[in-house]
Amino acid sequence: MRCPYCAHDETQVVETRESDEGDVIRRRRRCTHCEKRFTTYERTEIAMPSVVKKDGARTEFDPAKLRASMMLALRKRPVSVEQVDAAIERIQDKLVATAAKEVASSRLGELVMRELKRIDKVAYVRFASVYREFEDVDAFRQLIRDI
Repeated sequence: MRCPYCAHDETQVVETRESDEGDVIRRRRRCTHCEKRFTTYERTEIAMPSVVKKDGARTEFDPAKLRASMMLALRKRPVSVEQVDAAIERIQDKLVATAAKEVASSRLGELVMRELKRIDKVAYVRFASVYREFEDVDAFRQLIRDI
């Protein structure tokens, strides 16, 4: 670990503590060159798949974009932040479970629709109306009948 003060490559771990949840390890380190101390945190990194857009462009999976699109559909709906967080967590778990390096944006959209249908039907219809790009009212009516 490189020292943030003098950029020396050799540091010594002085103390190690695990968080209460057990998902983060805190380490106090001392630089062997300048003797200054600093703290580092170690946590598990889960690689999320890249998202392949309709035009073939690839982008990094971004939970903030997922949250923003869901919150737009859920605007003025009686759904708690905890419910949205749980839905996003379920989507991420499904993506990780596939162990795929890439996921089509259409697949991601289907996962979002499934979660919205589960937590709020109105938000589901809002999201689906934009996501599926309905060309006429009949397709929209069919979606509502399916619910």
